[in-house]
Amino acid sequence: MQALVDTAAIQPGQRLLINGAGGGVGTFAIQIAKHLRATVTAVDSTPKLDLMRTLGADEVLDYTQQDFTKLGRQWDVILDVKTMRSISTMTRVLERGGLYVTVGGSIPRLLQGMLMAKKRLRVVALKLNKDLQYMNELYEAGKVRPVIDGPYPLHELADAFRYFAEARHKGKIVITV
Repeated sequence: MQALVDTAAIQPGQRLLINGAGGGVGTFAIQIAKHLRATVTAVDSTPKLDLMRTLGADEVLDYTQQDFTKLGRQWDVILDVKTMRSISTMTRVLERGGLYVTVGGSIPRLLQGMLMAKKRLRVVALKLNKDLQYMNELYEAGKVRPVIDGPYPLHELADAFRYFAEARHKGKIVITV
């Protein structure tokens, strides 16, 4: 919500690319963007493509098969959950006046983004529990649904963290006691 509504101010019909769309933030972002009537291109790995389609993505791209930065296309907004590519590469695929928004990723890339201080770039510092009530309303209305990977028992915590670090998880990982 903070990245798409507060920062990017997504409007109906805008073309949004979500990089890392099959993870915990991305699965919610697809659903929120579709609720806001954006056209969504979702990028992640092969095992997550069907999930992203099910969540409403208009187009899915498998980053292991194609590089969206080399397709000759541009988007109005890019929401980058991974932040693994250079900021300049990402901003090249933005429409004129477009906005690149990042919510996480590698520290060097985040620092690079902050140092560039371009008007087209926003780093979202998440505010805990902001919009939680609104998200609950969307959930109760059937507009969004959490995607849960797991649950994993507490004694498998180390394995769950490795799984997360490899970006193989779909949605949010849940650990039970």
